[in-house]
Amino acid sequence: MSEKLAGKKAIVTGGSRGIGAAIARRLAAEGAQVVITYAGNKAAADAIVADLGEGALAIQADAADASSVAAAIGQAAGALGGIDILVHNAGVAAMAPLGSTGLEDYRQMFGVNVEGVFTGTTAAFPHLNDGGRIIIIGSVNAHTMPNQGGALYGATKAAVAQMARGWARDLGPRGILVNVIQPGPVDTDMNPSDGPFAEFLKPYIALGRYGHADEIANVAAFLASGEASLITGALIDVDGGFSI
Repeated sequence: MSEKLAGKKAIVTGGSRGIGAAIARRLAAEGAQVVITYAGNKAAADAIVADLGEGALAIQADAADASSVAAAIGQAAGALGGIDILVHNAGVAAMAPLGSTGLEDYRQMFGVNVEGVFTGTTAAFPHLNDGGRIIIIGSVNAHTMPNQGGALYGATKAAVAQMARGWARDLGPRGILVNVIQPGPVDTDMNPSDGPFAEFLKPYIALGRYGHADEIANVAAFLASGEASLITGALIDVDGGFSI
């Protein structure tokens, strides 16, 4: 790797598996010092930290609990000595049609996917260095809905997309860039390429295949770098043509 992020301090929420783990590894490979948060699987988190090099750390945080998120971000910022890159990856997805969901489902989904992002960014704000980066892992379901049952999930991803655009305005004077990566179907343990949704989803993908977590990490590494210096407030679909 080029180590184009040498000396940068990064936090990746939900970094113990899937897309978050791939991003954490890629940022570390580019020279960043990385702290991850994880929900509950300490063994998986420790295994990722072992790959991340000097200064890496895993901090447990309940993404549905605002105080837990704020405390974890504060602890991470203290360990790093500031924040250059904040990647919001922690999230939940549950698909169920209207009539099969209730207020608790709504609160859980928005609590993690929206309130968690808001709380984490608010907690990080005092520690963000000028010229920093905020990257949110959203979803193409923010603007496309190919199947039943995705209303709540899509609504959460639309919400964070608009928060990111607003924050891009707020933080632009400090040179802090705020962008959203919106993956389509990606092969992870939450949505495996041979899982129950795959045969339904694959015909919609122009490239005919699921994405890989490393392909999302490639885009995150680019947005975290100086090469993305004129990109802010962008919603970037990384979906193999799923939403065209």
